[in-house]
Amino acid sequence: MSRHFPATLLFAFALAGPAHAQEAAKGATTGAATGATTGVPMPAAISERVKDVAALSPADATTLKPGTVLFRDSRETASTNPENGLIAFEAWRKARPAEAAALSPWPNYSEPDYVQTVNGVTKQRHETLKVYVAEGRFVVAKPASAIDLSAFANLDFLARMDPVIRHKRLEPADATPTKDPAASFAKRPDRPWCGGGGSCIESRYDLEGKLPLGVKLANKLELGSSKKIAEFVSFQSELRVLPPAEAAGLTALTRIETPVAGGLEQTIFWVNQILRFGKFLAVLQPVPNDPNATVVTTYMALAIKADVLDRKQEYARVPVLKNLLPVQVLMGNSSFNTGSSISAGVPTYARNRIVAFADALAKK
Repeated sequence: MSRHFPATLLFAFALAGPAHAQEAAKGATTGAATGATTGVPMPAAISERVKDVAALSPADATTLKPGTVLFRDSRETASTNPENGLIAFEAWRKARPAEAAALSPWPNYSEPDYVQTVNGVTKQRHETLKVYVAEGRFVVAKPASAIDLSAFANLDFLARMDPVIRHKRLEPADATPTKDPAASFAKRPDRPWCGGGGSCIESRYDLEGKLPLGVKLANKLELGSSKKIAEFVSFQSELRVLPPAEAAGLTALTRIETPVAGGLEQTIFWVNQILRFGKFLAVLQPVPNDPNATVVTTYMALAIKADVLDRKQEYARVPVLKNLLPVQVLMGNSSFNTGSSISAGVPTYARNRIVAFADALAKK
């Protein structure tokens, strides 16, 4: 069985990196809607509602008006670093321990160590990761007690969040880390995946726009590797409403003093390539001094295999690939980025998912 390299939310966004070989030299365009460097401007209806901030503050809970979404990631507008917005996993754990504990697959998660056999040679491997993290915050004009999170922990809701991603139910026993000994490093140490009251889901996203043609080109120009780039993202995830005792500790993450009223979490624990893990987390709390309104803080984290970002020298031997930086695709800085889903790149996708969730809570 060939090895698949795990992880998320949706998250093999760099999957089509080589598709941008011919376009990378053209440079990125500036997204007028966000002020960030991106090849995919955000739709006006969303951009008018999203406010970029340097950091989320506890005071946001009392000043935010329903309909506005605050958004923060670690990108620096003036930076020319192609990895702008990414942080090394170990540095993330040290700099933002509460965030890393909540957004990793499990609280004490560490970078994977596993045995890999290539061409009959078995080696011990340690894998380093880099992480993209986005935060959002908005207020819903209804009390937290009126929001039933179980209504959002199902396939129908996921399909409404992003209709171009297809989902089907996955039996917990068929989760790849559970049934494949080679993937045992991705097992939860405390319980089986989807064994804590959550649902197992298998999802597929077919790349859009020019990306499939770019993938075909890259596969024809493979540099002696047996691995082929897929034209789709396939991932497995656990979707669940957090138990009250587990959700209660998330005040350390949001820094809002009111008790946590509920939490919803999607953990992507297996992806066909490029990523290791991903997580979408939403934390609901009463607005301080206003029990009839709810402040919702959302997070999205995606962990990328560091070696995916180090392919420039490898591609330099092939003229058509010499300007390739896979990170450009991942971060939405390629002219090949398209649409509003995964093919748009991580920052656009994260924004759109957070706004879609805000709309769903407001309407439900």
